[in-house]
Amino acid sequence: MRVSLEYKAVFKSALALGAAATALAGCSTTSTTGNSLPAATFVGQGQQEVSEEYIIGPLDELTVFVWRNPELGAKVQVRPDGRITTPLISEMTAVGKTPAQLAGDIKKVLTQYISDPLVSVMVDKFQGTFSQQIRIVGATEKPASLPYRANMTLLDAMIEVGGLSEFAAGDNARLVRHDRATGKQREYDLKISRLIKRGDTSANVRLEPGDVIIIPESMF
Repeated sequence: MRVSLEYKAVFKSALALGAAATALAGCSTTSTTGNSLPAATFVGQGQQEVSEEYIIGPLDELTVFVWRNPELGAKVQVRPDGRITTPLISEMTAVGKTPAQLAGDIKKVLTQYISDPLVSVMVDKFQGTFSQQIRIVGATEKPASLPYRANMTLLDAMIEVGGLSEFAAGDNARLVRHDRATGKQREYDLKISRLIKRGDTSANVRLEPGDVIIIPESMF
C-alpha cells in the first residue's frame, strides 16, 4: 500500500512537471501564419531588375532645373504637408507624383511666364511614401523605416537595422504585405535567426515596397 501511494505521488509530480514544461514552451513561441515566401536569389552583376517608378514622398530633397533659366530652378525639400515652393511657384503638391509628373506640372505653370520651358526634376535624397518604405519594428537593434530599393531582400533590410536584439525571437517574425491583386493584407512567416545566425540562405526572401516586418521578443 505504501509503495502504491509513493508511486501515485511520483506520477502526480511527473504530470505537474510536464504541464509546467508545456506552459513554458507555449510562452516562448508565437502562433505562425502557415504562409511562407520563396527564397530570394542573390543578385549578381547584370541581373538587376528595374523597380516601379519612384514616387516622391515628404522630406525628399529635390533639384528643379529649368534649361536656360537657372534662376527659376531651385534645390528644395518637400515639406511634411507634401508641397514645395520654387521661384514663381508659391505652392505645388509634390507628394504622390513621379519626378517626371512634377516636372510636367511645373512646366505648365512656367509657360505663363516663359515660352516652352524645359523642366527636369531630380531626387537628391529620398524618403519615399509609406507605400514605398520597408518598416521594421520590434526586437531589432534600431527599428526603422527604410526606402525600398530594387531587388531588396530580408538580409539587406536586417543589415541596415543592425540585426536582431539580444532577446529577439527571430524565427517567430512575420512579414505583413498588402496584396494589390486582392486588396487584402497577408502575413508570412520569417526565419530571421536561421538566416542571420546559421547562414541559411533559404530563409532570405525578396521584399516588396510597403512590407512591414514584425519581430517579437522571446519570453525566456
